[in-house]
Amino acid sequence: MSYYDELVKWKDFDFENYFSNVTDEDIKKSIGKDKLGVYDYLNLLSPKAQDHLEEMAVKAAKLTRQHFGNVIGLYLPIYVSNYCTSNCVYCGFSKKNHIKRRHMKFEEIEHEAQEIAKSGIGNILLLTGEAKGLVDKEYLKGGIDVLKKYFSSVSIEVMPLDEEDYRYLAEDGLDGLTVYQETYDEKRYEQVHLSGEKRNFKYRLDTPERGAKAGIRTIGIGALLGLGGIRSDAFKTGLHLKYLMENYPNSEFSISFPRVNEAEGNLKDSYAVDDLTFVQILLANRIFQPKAGITLSTRESAAMRDNIVALGVTKFSAGSKTEVGGYSHENESTAQFDITDNRDVEDIVRAIRGRGLEVVYKEWETLV
Repeated sequence: MSYYDELVKWKDFDFENYFSNVTDEDIKKSIGKDKLGVYDYLNLLSPKAQDHLEEMAVKAAKLTRQHFGNVIGLYLPIYVSNYCTSNCVYCGFSKKNHIKRRHMKFEEIEHEAQEIAKSGIGNILLLTGEAKGLVDKEYLKGGIDVLKKYFSSVSIEVMPLDEEDYRYLAEDGLDGLTVYQETYDEKRYEQVHLSGEKRNFKYRLDTPERGAKAGIRTIGIGALLGLGGIRSDAFKTGLHLKYLMENYPNSEFSISFPRVNEAEGNLKDSYAVDDLTFVQILLANRIFQPKAGITLSTRESAAMRDNIVALGVTKFSAGSKTEVGGYSHENESTAQFDITDNRDVEDIVRAIRGRGLEVVYKEWETLV
């Protein structure tokens, strides 16, 4: 079983032709449905649907409150290594870039964890570059063991692993997994991943399934908007989410759509994703999959995050640093990308509460 089998069915689909035939009536019908099909989802992703964003926003907000209550969960990332053996044209950690590299020892991770824990946030996401041989399951286990002393829930965003490796880490207390396909266009994927393990499109695509089979509780997926065709990537990501939720009911799934941001070796031929289209994609996903989480990172501006926090988002990063050791030692390594929302945790909490919502610092307690 693999989502790839479903994905190839849409390989030659003419998105532009379909969108050109979508009517206002089609969009209104799709918004009004209790359960949307894949073509309803396509209708809400069409350019014409931007004329119906207000109706979509009302529906999205209602569904979010219905399924997730009046709260926003907070998390923080911890970057522990920025060495990478892959050459990806859009990433600041790419091996081709001449940047400050750092690989943290466990005692350094602990010092960083102590600083992060002062925020009161109980959900931590451990990130590394994709450096096979330097970052392996034993290094990840050691990092997870350190973080478990300070945080109630530990997730990872690292290179794809085999199912048995995920099971090994889950048994040690790993709670969550995040993996971005970057783009679901296989040809474009090859163009932006020039060398290294990350060139294996299908192995990466199957990563969420391996994690679910291994018993990982929460799994997040996404596409890097602007890397490939915007609406086709959004659609195929949403379709991936649908597939996972239907086939792996024992895991909780979430989705995210970060936009291409400033990075070392910045991508020159990306597709511009304007604010209106970005909001449309988030709303369409909330209406299509009302029970799935939606994560919004600090790649987005403070104004953008504040304005859409009540319209479908369920999880926020806050006070993030994207360089290795960034919470305790600034400028000792190069960041993966530039953060746009630079507010600290307290400011973000005030902003969320100002929108009539409450924050959750700690969502889960992992017992091992």
